[in-house]
Amino acid sequence: MSATAVATAGSRLSPRTRLFALSFLMLFVELLLMRWAAANVIYLAYFTNFVLLASFLGVGLGFLRRGKDPDPLLRAAIALTVLLVFIAIFPVSASREGDRTLLGLFGSPAIPLWVSLPIIFVGVTAVLTCVAQAVADIFGTMEPLDAYRFDILGSLAGITVFSAMSFAGVPPIVWGLLVSGGLWWLRRPERWHDRLWIALPAVLLVIGTVAGGATWSPYYRVVHTDPDPEGRVRITVNGLPHQATVPMSQLIETDAFYFDAYDHLGGRAVGDVLIVGAGNGNDVAVALAKGAEHVDAVEIDPVIRAIGERYHPQRPYQDPRVEPHVDDGRAFLERTDEMYDLILFALPDSLTVVSGQGSLRLESYLFTVEALREVRDHLNPGGAFSMYNYYRGDVFDRFAATITEAFGHPPCIDRREERDGPRHQAVLTVGREADDIGCTAELWSPPEGSVLVATDDHPFPYLERRTIPGFYILWLGLIVLASVLAVRWFAGVRMGQLRPFLDLLFMGVAFLLLEAKYVVHFALLFGTTWFVNALVFAGILLAVYLAIEVTRRFRLPRLPWLYAILTVSLALAYVVPTSSLLQLPTAPRFLVAVALAFAPVFTANLVFSTRFREVADSTVAFGANLLGAMIGGVLEYAAIMVGYRNLVLLVALAYLVAFLLRPRTATLVE
Repeated sequence: MSATAVATAGSRLSPRTRLFALSFLMLFVELLLMRWAAANVIYLAYFTNFVLLASFLGVGLGFLRRGKDPDPLLRAAIALTVLLVFIAIFPVSASREGDRTLLGLFGSPAIPLWVSLPIIFVGVTAVLTCVAQAVADIFGTMEPLDAYRFDILGSLAGITVFSAMSFAGVPPIVWGLLVSGGLWWLRRPERWHDRLWIALPAVLLVIGTVAGGATWSPYYRVVHTDPDPEGRVRITVNGLPHQATVPMSQLIETDAFYFDAYDHLGGRAVGDVLIVGAGNGNDVAVALAKGAEHVDAVEIDPVIRAIGERYHPQRPYQDPRVEPHVDDGRAFLERTDEMYDLILFALPDSLTVVSGQGSLRLESYLFTVEALREVRDHLNPGGAFSMYNYYRGDVFDRFAATITEAFGHPPCIDRREERDGPRHQAVLTVGREADDIGCTAELWSPPEGSVLVATDDHPFPYLERRTIPGFYILWLGLIVLASVLAVRWFAGVRMGQLRPFLDLLFMGVAFLLLEAKYVVHFALLFGTTWFVNALVFAGILLAVYLAIEVTRRFRLPRLPWLYAILTVSLALAYVVPTSSLLQLPTAPRFLVAVALAFAPVFTANLVFSTRFREVADSTVAFGANLLGAMIGGVLEYAAIMVGYRNLVLLVALAYLVAFLLRPRTATLVE
């Protein structure tokens, strides 16, 4: 197909419709790659935002490369195919053995992290660059705010559809068919090899889905074995061995740590039990065997709970004494008025992060001082709390110190055998009051030196110090360096071309940090579930869209006044700590949380829309803003050092720089 034919392909669509469809496709492909890559390469289990950063870089480069590739959608199909083939040939999973050896295809040794991550980063960047250039080719022909409006509407539709598919457990077969179908519809290939390239992503995802035999939850690619003769079913998530159903006879025979908490109760019966991280049902079965009269079993992943309901040999979820809840454990504690004789945090490993951003894992808010105080408030007189897992020494002390601070006295420790090198199987149990349990093991005593505990503002229970690990700093530095080189040598853009839009770049930095702050803000207030996360992103996009419409339809104050209003809204967000809203009932908490989040997000986009409306080159300006968002994604790791509340100060600083760099003329011309 000639360049002219490519440019007019899909001309039956209006520019607005085509821009909407391309923006939908761009956001959908980004989410697809985040889920598919993390599900097949465990290096990304704790580097999910690695794909997010590559996506921002790719979209920014695509806008800067507007018009430089005559056939970007075909290039997108080719790049996506190559990336999917690489992931299929070089997956990375963990063995079930104690040493967790990393394995590749058919049990072969996995390729090292320093090879896999750069290739995936480049691949994701290439795919999004091509799709984004197709968006930019239409975007640049329209009035800036009109183009921005339909880009946001397409993105909002993309996240809505992908979230609905996640809720329904739709497999990647459908993702691939939608992407290839969209490319076919927008590109209209005429040559057979063009048709083949556009169809290949769907074909590869179909093969990968069928061959993998997985079930897709909102959080994981879940694979389980058939029951063995003893009734054990092994569950793997995203290539990591995660859980196994175990018959009660085996638990008793092996003296499993599930029983340790009950051993400290002095033989008294447990009436009401709360289990957070109920998983496949092992802990529920033990609670029932120990005489529990009622069990609230909270599990965040519906697929894992369903596997336990179907396959666990004791059928604990079918017992009338059990009430299952698919929910975030911290959110459940905040909402319930029930009191318990025993609360268990039962191996609540999530093995994934919230929303692909930063380092906040699904269970991070369970292990803060504030969360454990909430646990204590839900214990009946004489009640007890217990948590167990496989701990590194520093993590073990951190959790014990957190329990001590929350309860006012140290927990009892049951240490088990060493596993996975420095990790130990251990149980921490504490009574509501110091004499509510009989410690038959040893009481925890603090090690030499201070132990940093996790808080709601600094919810990083697995970090020993408030410093960014050197490994992360190295990779983030390489990403920034690669981005600078890509802008100069691949996009062919000189710094002089970006200079008129540096204020928009800093707006991108600020807005990504602001977005991250409110993703975490709502995760604390309403749970780290996929549903809350999807609503937050949709709400942010809706606030952006409303700001665009207000800017288009009304005469607004000049930029200095808008910046002043933004400063006030950021100050209010900083003064009111997120954790203070937890004292409010659910409905008022929601209204106040939305107001605190909506005001700065909406005002920030009034600033951006007002500024963007006057740019001379909308695609370079938008590309600069997206590159700023990528830098913001790197700076988000600063929360590890300063906490999430103080991210607002970084946001304010970035907007101050944007204000100082703003143009003094009404129209910008390079």
